Amino acid sequence: MCGITGIVNRRANVKHDHLAQMTDSIAHRGPDAKGLFVNQNKTCGLGHRRLSILDLSEAANQPMHSSCENYSLVYNGELYNYKALRAQLEQEGHDFKTTSDTEVVLYAFMTWGPKCVEKFNGMFAFALWNENTKQLFLFRDRLGIKPLFYAWDDETFYFSSELKAIAPYIDRTKWDEKAIQHYFRLGYIPSPHTIYAAVRKLEEGSYLQLDKAELTIHKYWILEEKVSKSTLTNESEAKKLYHKLLKESVKSRLQSDVPFGVFLSGGIDSSAIAAVAQSLSDQPISTFSIGFEEASFNESRYAKEVAEHLGTKHHEFTLTHREVQDLIAEIPIWYDEPFADASALPTYLVSKMASEKVKMVLTGDGGDEQFMGYGMYTWADRLTTLKTIRWFLKKALAASSKTNKQRASHYFDFNKDEHLPSHIFSVDQGLYNSKQLKHYFRFQEEYSPLQLGKTKRPLLVSEQQSFYDLKYYLPGDLLTKVDRATMQNGLEARVPLLDHRLVEFSLNLDEKLKRKGGDSKYLLKKVLYEYIPAAFFNRPKWGFGIPLNLWLSNELKPLLDQYVNEEALSKYSFYKVNEIMELKKQYLEGKTYLFNQLWLVVVFNMWVESITN
Repeated sequence: MCGITGIVNRRANVKHDHLAQMTDSIAHRGPDAKGLFVNQNKTCGLGHRRLSILDLSEAANQPMHSSCENYSLVYNGELYNYKALRAQLEQEGHDFKTTSDTEVVLYAFMTWGPKCVEKFNGMFAFALWNENTKQLFLFRDRLGIKPLFYAWDDETFYFSSELKAIAPYIDRTKWDEKAIQHYFRLGYIPSPHTIYAAVRKLEEGSYLQLDKAELTIHKYWILEEKVSKSTLTNESEAKKLYHKLLKESVKSRLQSDVPFGVFLSGGIDSSAIAAVAQSLSDQPISTFSIGFEEASFNESRYAKEVAEHLGTKHHEFTLTHREVQDLIAEIPIWYDEPFADASALPTYLVSKMASEKVKMVLTGDGGDEQFMGYGMYTWADRLTTLKTIRWFLKKALAASSKTNKQRASHYFDFNKDEHLPSHIFSVDQGLYNSKQLKHYFRFQEEYSPLQLGKTKRPLLVSEQQSFYDLKYYLPGDLLTKVDRATMQNGLEARVPLLDHRLVEFSLNLDEKLKRKGGDSKYLLKKVLYEYIPAAFFNRPKWGFGIPLNLWLSNELKPLLDQYVNEEALSKYSFYKVNEIMELKKQYLEGKTYLFNQLWLVVVFNMWVESITN
C-alpha cells in the first residue's frame, strides 16, 4: 500500500520541488521509501511513497520503469492474482527483475494496454506514463477501495492519492455546491465530486487517459451491468459456491512478506473473515478490536469470545471521550474535505493499535451492503408497499418510544416523487432528508440525489436500497474511512468480501438467500456457522459507532458551542441560522434525536477553519 502523485504540464514546466512537496504531504501512506521522477523535457513528473508489503527489496521501489525506459509507473494497491499474470507475461517474453506485483502491472499494461485492468483482481490506483506518445493513464479499482484525485486546468494536470497533495495548486475558495449538498444529505462527498470545484475523484471502475490536450474517462466495470437476468435460488448450491469463493479471496489476500492481522468487531462480517483466515493459517493469527467505556456501546466482549473460540492472538483497546476529544481536530487533516462518519475515530485508534504489531490487516467491510445487513432494507419494503396507508401507520406510532416515533415519522415524511433510496439512507443515518435540507439550508439549485442505472432484471425495492449502498455509501464513506485511518498509521487494509467475483456473485443471489424469516445476511451466516456456533451471534446488530449522542451533549458540548453558534453560522450563505440554532436548542433540551445533523455542521465548520488557519 502506498501513495502516488504526479504532474503533467503541456509547456514542459514540471517543477521538481512541487512534485517533492506533493509527495512529502502524503508521506504517512508510505513510510518505507520515497521516489521521484521527472522526464527529460519536464512534461511529466511522478512521485511515490512506499509501504513495503511484497518484495521488500529496493529493486521494487517506485517509480518503476520498463527495461526500454519508455513506460514509467507509480502504483498504490495490491494485485492478488499477480503470480498467475506473471506466468502469462513470462510466456510473452518479459524478464522480471523483482517478485513484486508492481512489475506485473507495468508489463501487463505494455502487453495488453488499458484492457489489462480487466484481468486484475485486486485493489489499486495507479498512473502510467508513456514517454513516446506523451500519454498519461490513471486507473482505479472496480469498487473504489483505493482513492485517486485529479485536477486539470487545460495546461497542468495534477493527481494524487489524497486531496491534500493537490489543494495547494488550485483555487481553494471555489467550492462545489453539489458536493456540499451531498455532504449534508449523505455525510460524505461521493465521486466524482470533491469539496473543491477544481478537483475530481476518479470514479470507481474507471480509467482516465490524458492525451496532449484531450482528457477522456472510460468505465471498464459497471455495477449495473453485473446484474444478470435471473438469480440463483438453490441454497445448497449458493452456499457451496460462495464458501469456495470466500476461501479463495481470503487466501489470496494473505499473500504478504510482513506480519498481518484481522480487524474483529465480533459481528458477522469480521468474524467470517477471521474464521476463514485462521482456518488457512498454521499459526494463531492476530485479531484487533476496540471497545467503549459506555457499556451499552461496548461490543468488544463479543469479539473476545469469537477470538477465544478461533484461538487467535487477540488485542483490545478501550476508547473514552478523552481520546475522541484529542483526535477530533485531526479529522479535517485526514480527509481534506468534510467527512462526518464519527466511526472514523475508533477506526483510526484500532488501526494505530494494530500497526504496532502488524503491517497489514483484513477487514470485514462489504457484507452489510451485499447481504442486506441494515435495517433500512426492511424500511424500503415498508415505504414502498405501504405508501397509501402511511397515515394509518403514523397513528400506530403513538404507542412507540419518543425516539422511535420521531424516526419513523421521518421515514414516512416524503413526497410522492421522492427518490426513496436516498431518502431512506438519510433518515436511517439521522442526516437531512429532502424537506429538512430545504428547511435548514439555502442552495442555489435543487438537490439532485444519486441515481441507479438500468439493470437486466428489475430489482426489488430492498435490492435497490442495497445496490444504492454498494454503489455509493461503501466507496464514498466506509472505504474512504478505512483507507485514511489505516494509511495515517502506515497500515495496509485488505477487503476480502469485496473481491469483485464475490460482489458479482452476491448481486445475483435470490433475495431470500440474503434475508430469510426476518434474518439478514442469511447465506453469509450459514457459511460462518461452519466455523463458529450460531449461538455466538444471537444478539442484535450493533454497528461500529461511538456514543456521539451522549458525548455531544456532555463531554463534547464545547465543540457544539464553538462551531454551532450565530457568529460561526453567519459566515456561510447556505446556513439558515435561526433554524439551525433552534435545532441545537431542541437537541440540548432532549426534544430531538437528530444529533448527527448538528455533527454535520460541526465537522463542516471545523474543516473550513482548518484550511483558513
